Parts: sequence; C-alpha cells; structure tokens
Amino acid sequence: MSCYCINPFCDNRQNPNDIENCLSCGTSLLINDRIRLVEPLRELGNNPFNYFEVFEVDDAGTQLNPGLKRRVMKVLKWDTPNLVKLIEHESLALQLIQHPNIPESTVDDFFTFVPKNSRIILHCLVMDKFEGRNLEQWIEFNGKISQSLALEWLKQLVEILDTVHHSDFFHRDIKPSNIVLQPNGQLALIDFGTARRLTNTYLAKVSGSGGTDKGRGGRYEVTSVVTPHYTPLEQINGQAVPQSDFYSLGRTFVNLITGIQLMDLPIDKKTGNLIWRDKARQIDKPFADFLDELMAFLPGQRPQTTEIILQRLKKLPQQSKLYRLRKSKTFVISVIVASITFGVVGFFKILLPAIANNLVAQGKKAEAANDSPLAQNIFDSAVNINPQVKFSVSEFYFDKGLRSTNSLELAKKYYELAIKYNNRNVQIYNNLGIVCKQLQDYKCVTDSYENGFRLTPNNWEGHYGLGIFYDDQMKYDLAEQQYYLAIKSNSQAIIAINNLSRLKIINRDYNTAIALATEGLQKAKEPELQAVLYKNLGWAKFEQKKYSEAKKYLEKAKELDIQRTSTHCLLAQVQEALGDVDYAWLSWEACLLTESREPEVFGWRTEVLQRIRLKPSEHE
Repeated sequence: MSCYCINPFCDNRQNPNDIENCLSCGTSLLINDRIRLVEPLRELGNNPFNYFEVFEVDDAGTQLNPGLKRRVMKVLKWDTPNLVKLIEHESLALQLIQHPNIPESTVDDFFTFVPKNSRIILHCLVMDKFEGRNLEQWIEFNGKISQSLALEWLKQLVEILDTVHHSDFFHRDIKPSNIVLQPNGQLALIDFGTARRLTNTYLAKVSGSGGTDKGRGGRYEVTSVVTPHYTPLEQINGQAVPQSDFYSLGRTFVNLITGIQLMDLPIDKKTGNLIWRDKARQIDKPFADFLDELMAFLPGQRPQTTEIILQRLKKLPQQSKLYRLRKSKTFVISVIVASITFGVVGFFKILLPAIANNLVAQGKKAEAANDSPLAQNIFDSAVNINPQVKFSVSEFYFDKGLRSTNSLELAKKYYELAIKYNNRNVQIYNNLGIVCKQLQDYKCVTDSYENGFRLTPNNWEGHYGLGIFYDDQMKYDLAEQQYYLAIKSNSQAIIAINNLSRLKIINRDYNTAIALATEGLQKAKEPELQAVLYKNLGWAKFEQKKYSEAKKYLEKAKELDIQRTSTHCLLAQVQEALGDVDYAWLSWEACLLTESREPEVFGWRTEVLQRIRLKPSEHE
C-alpha cells in the first residue's frame, strides 16, 4: 500500500502508507487532519493546462460525521480567481443538489491546504465516490445499447436532471464519461465542476438585457464550457441555458445507441445535423425523432423542461407500437379497406392534418430559399386547412427573429410575422419592443409593450424593457413607473430594483436609493449584479458627502466587477474628496479609458477633461 503527496511540485509524490510526512518535500500526508490520498484518478504531471488533480482518498470524516470512507477529492493547483470560482461553484452545487445519484458533499468538504515550504494555496473539494464504470468505458467494452435500455437510461438521467434544474442549476457538461453505471444498475451523474446556477442575472446576461451598461444592446460574456461534439452552439458562445443540457443528452445517446464516437459520424452539410440513424437500426422512428429534437440547433426548438421530456418518454413506447403497426402489411390493407368503406371524401378529411403539416414544411423551405411571399402564401394555405398549425408557423418565425442578429430590420419583420400567426404570445411582443428600440422606431416600441400588457398585465420583462426605453429617453418619471410595475410583478426582478435605485439618485432621493440597493443586495447572488448595487450605494453616500462609507462601497463594487466604468469615475471623486490625489488620478484614468454607455459617465468625463485642459493655464 502507498499514499500520495498533495504537493503538485513535489519531486517524488508516492510514499509508503505508514509515514506521516512526504519523504521528498516534507508535506503532511494527512490533509486537513482527515484525508489520505490513495490513488490518482488522473495522470499526474506538470502540464500547465491540467488545472485540477483528482484522487481517490480515504476520508476519516469530521467530528459531526466520523467514519472511514473511500471518497474522491479534486485539487485545484492554481490559485487564480476564475478557477477558484469554478471549484467554489461545484462545491455549492453539490451542497444544494440533493439526489442519491449525484455526489454528496458538505460545507466541511471544501477547504484550502498549503504544502510545506510553499506559497501555493490548494483548493480541495471532497465528494462521495460511485462504484462502477463510466459509460464511455462501458460502451467500449459492450458496444451499442438496445432501444429498451436507452429508454430506461434516458428516463433515469432526465429524473436526475429534473432535480438539478429544480435546484436552479444546469450541468453544462453531460457526456458518457460523466455518467457512471453503478453495480445496482442505476446511473449516476458526476463532475459538476462546470455547473452553472440559474438566476435572474444569468438569464439577463444570456438574453443581452441586464439593465447595466453591458445590457443595453450589448452582450455579456458568460464563461463557456466546451466538449467537442457534445456542446451546443449557444454554449460555445457563452450563452448556455438549461436546454443546452438536453442537446448534450441527445448526443450522448446517439453515441450509446450507435456505439460510434461522434467525431466518426457524418454530418449533413446543409443542416449540420449528425447522420446516425443508419447506424442504429434497432431504434424506432418516434424515438429517433425525439433524440433529434433534443439535439435541435436552437434551444427554443428543444423540449423546454425536464417535465416535458418525462411526459414524452411515457408516451414513446406506445408511439413505437403504433409506428410498427403502421409499417405492417395489416395496417396497409386496413387503410385500403377504410378508403373504400368511407369514400374518398371521408378519407381526405382524415388526411387534412398531414396535408397541412406538409404545407408548413414546404413553406419553411420557401423561406429558407429567401422567397418570403411564397412562404407566407403556403403558410396561409396550411392554416386554412388546419388552424392548429399557426402555432408552429409562429414559432418558426419567432426563431427566425432570434437568429437575425445581424439585421434588426429582418428581425422586426420576422417578429411581426410571428405575431400574425399567433398574437397571444407575450414574449414575441417583448422581443419586438427591444428590436424597435434599437431601430429607434419609438411608436413600435410603445405599441409592442402595450399589446403585451393587454395579454399579461403582470409581464415584468415588458415593464422592465419599457422602463429602459423611457430611461434612455431621459423620461425618468415614466421609467420609474415601469420599474415599479416590474418589481411589483416580480419581487426577484433585481435588475429593475437596481435601475430604480439609480434613477432615485439622479432625482436626489438618496435615502430611497439606498433602501432599494440594500433590498437588491439581500436577493442578488451574481457578483456582477452585487457590484452595480454596491456602486449605487457608494454613489448615494457620495452625494450625501459621507465619503468614507462611499469609498467602502465603491471599493467593494470594484472588487466584484473591475470592468464597470461608473465605479471608477465615482471612486475617483470620492478619493479626491478624501485627499487621496494620486489614487484619484489612477481611478480617473480607468474612468476615461474603459467603455461605458451610462449617460452620467459622459458627464463625469466631460468635467474631468475640462479640468485637465485648465491645468496649463493654472501654472502660467
């Protein structure tokens, strides 16, 4: 038996099991008075891109939870803020997500350790170990799986994801190597190092409307996590959403039911979709169609929730039976008999829904060929035959609007067509309002939001979007009304609370601004949103001439988000008021050089630039 030294820079890390300190570097082999490293689960080495080491460990437990257990410990070798944030997120996820087939980890299982005679700080995360092999290993040995086993495994994984998503997280790295088949036949989902917490702020980031200088027509950069062939495009672009997990899940099952690595499967050059069905003849068309739906190009084209997927999975066995029946000779003969019995007219009525769906498909092809008038004529014909298809046509145009990021005019056209076919979808009106604002079509902005309010008066996103519109127009009274309505409709709309706090400062109602910012901080989880709320607190305190308090809040805001220009501008003014002239000019430099869309920033910049111009004359 042997044990390993935790020091990543140790020359000889393997040691006898019966000693206390590493023979090479002297570091304690008993970590945090409880952990001994038994075996590395990843190859040890000096590769600078291997940020984490993973060990199987013996854990003696804590005073509250004693008892020797074989567990897993992840060790972060580099003490950099972004990587530390990742392992902190993983620890939080494992503490909050409670499921028997997800690794368990408590607050005591996350700690730091400093090797002997070293300045590096190692961040350590201990979690339960699942016995068994991961599905990447399993498929290499056993080959592709049957449809019945695929359905059972898919159901198990979606039930796990249901718990994950309802805990306000999504995984972001589902693939065969992160799924373990246990000896009892149950699957376990592991490696939450890339899991993301779903919050209002995160949704604001990925939708590009955060109520901050970055959110006004700009795009946030959310850390992207990429596993080639398993990661959807929106996640590669740093815009992952819960439905991104469904894409990775679908691709995982294509690997399992074909037994072929995804990189070895051909791709349709027109659609970018995998060509896989001829390699999985054991899979019926209904199940194959469902897997392709999970892997749809756009998140909105995939099932939207785990509940919907579970409902669909319940129906799939019956759909497969019906499919096999329709393919049988008995069914073909029955159709012929039915057409004779009921006559041509009656049989035609039975086929109407199928005809309408076929027309919708033809309309989509015409739109793809840039023949929009023909597409609309075809869609109108389909709706006349079967009014129910109008919802799928509306969704088609809505998705086209979402994808028209390079042409606002085109996006507006598609949203208006989506409304033509379904004028009961409030989200389309919200999106149209945003596009019209960017096009400076102000009547379209107000009309879009008002139409949305007629459908859903408590539509907080609409009130928030209209508030930003009035805010940009410097119609602050109208903006305040909309922000208040957004907060009333959704008390967790922290971005609206933040914007309202800012307007209260502009209107010199500092006490209300402070109260709002404090309320927002009690709810905010994301560092960037906490930063802008602390900035507002510092701004209000500065206006009240409470400079020491203002400095404290602004430095906190800077620590949380160093990119925010307004924080540097305000901090410069506070430092000047406190006599810290040298530090003030460093802050002014950051104020002048960083990008911003906040109108008050332009005023502060103009003021300091005028002072700079006056300096030479002062010395004459």
